[in-house]
Amino acid sequence: MGTRKVDADIIVVGGGHNGLICAAYLARSGHDTLLVEARDAVGGCASTVDALGARFNICNCDHTLIRAMPVIDDLDLSGHGLTYLEGDASYLHMFHDETSPWLFFSDQQKTLDGLSVSHPHQVKAYQRYLDEVMPVAEMVLDMTRSRTTLAAMAKTAIGRRAKGIATLLKWSRMSALDVLTSYFDDWHMVLPAISAGPTVWGVPPETPGTGMAALGYATRHLIRTGRPEGGSGALTDAVAASFAAAGGRTKTSAIVTKLLVKDDAVAGVELTNGERLTAGIVVTACDPNQVMLEWLDEMPAAARKTQKRYRDQPIHDGYESKIDAVIGDRSALMGMEALQERFPTTDMLEPTVIVSPSLDELTAAHKLRADGRVAENPTILMNIPSVLDPTMRSQDGRHILSLEVLFTPYSLPGGWPASGEPRRWFDVANKFWNPAIEPAEHEWRAMTPDIYESDFHMPRGHAPSYAASPLATLLGKSPEVSRYRSPVEGLYLSGAGTWPGAGIFGAPGRNAADAVLADLRKTKRR
Repeated sequence: MGTRKVDADIIVVGGGHNGLICAAYLARSGHDTLLVEARDAVGGCASTVDALGARFNICNCDHTLIRAMPVIDDLDLSGHGLTYLEGDASYLHMFHDETSPWLFFSDQQKTLDGLSVSHPHQVKAYQRYLDEVMPVAEMVLDMTRSRTTLAAMAKTAIGRRAKGIATLLKWSRMSALDVLTSYFDDWHMVLPAISAGPTVWGVPPETPGTGMAALGYATRHLIRTGRPEGGSGALTDAVAASFAAAGGRTKTSAIVTKLLVKDDAVAGVELTNGERLTAGIVVTACDPNQVMLEWLDEMPAAARKTQKRYRDQPIHDGYESKIDAVIGDRSALMGMEALQERFPTTDMLEPTVIVSPSLDELTAAHKLRADGRVAENPTILMNIPSVLDPTMRSQDGRHILSLEVLFTPYSLPGGWPASGEPRRWFDVANKFWNPAIEPAEHEWRAMTPDIYESDFHMPRGHAPSYAASPLATLLGKSPEVSRYRSPVEGLYLSGAGTWPGAGIFGAPGRNAADAVLADLRKTKRR
């Protein structure tokens, strides 16, 4: 009897950075791998695209966690054109109440020196934070780098001091607000970590289980933040080149609507045009909810319990937006005199500026979001990428501005196309700039949740993010997202909705490839 011809050994669905990384590992391991991407180019939300006569990142351009992973060396990304640029300071924390900003450096002592200028009453608290939290952050990073089996992660954790394990488990049950306020009695030290943690995740800081956000500062001291020269998309371009060099194939403008299942095992994918692509293994690097509820209409009996669990979960709306603008000459930030005097060689426009509201304002923002409204003073992440990276300037040599805003609900009353809300964000941000940034109407654009839905195939504009606790991960609960193995034979999950989560990380892609390769080795031995 002849063997049925297949289109590839493995199909990877989704060409964001995790899908690309997974596909590259599989192709470099000698497997015929086909990457299927809905857009006309790979890269997803890590892309850098042409618009307004310039180059803009789809999302924020700062890369931290991926620089701690072996991905860059394993896939020879430097050999495929990836170069990181590093500014002196990593982040500048500012506040809507216009009180003193503070600088965050990868260097611990420089951060403490800056706090001695801006928040001298918090220096001892920050030192205590470093003494107690750095060992926990080191342990978590080691766990993230390890293979995703209970034995591997447990071995890594046990290799650290028992106190660190106890702290990890304790924080995994606590709220970010409770953990951070146990160190700092000034909200100007607490809210920046929340802005980059629970606020980005879309949950209130008092939510139990968000305590790991307290690791944010420590992690960024362990791993220096950098930006790929040429924009965030230089990372995905390098991964795509590594994938192609290993013989990997890519099919773009191919929208998957269904997973093919035969004899209780995955058999390939079906596209919107009716084309069927067959493979014995499929890895989906996209929203797990969409995979389990929309693409699996022939659910094997063994998988129905998992599908019911997804059906019982709430449907999430997107809540992030971004402005891209060509702004001409660089402006200056307000209230920087004392810090500039302390750090005369630091360019204050190189780091990302995180503008945080007060805790009361953030609480109100969550309530407004539930009503589909945007807060008067939203959380803002802004930078001028072309200051650190001149290659990001517009074609006529002008600077560009990136401005991200939280929360901007998908279900805005009246809809986003008719809303004047994005234009207002310039006014909110301009209280921090001198002179004010006033781009012409044709020189800026807004990426709102409806556009993320239509252009990036993200249901309701929502970006999924892995949310299980470290304990649940160690125990392998929801194995389709914590171990990447679905209950359907041959179907694996990857992407931001799987361990260890969202952001430019790469670990979900690498780990999903590991799971596939480990299972193939077992099958070969049998």
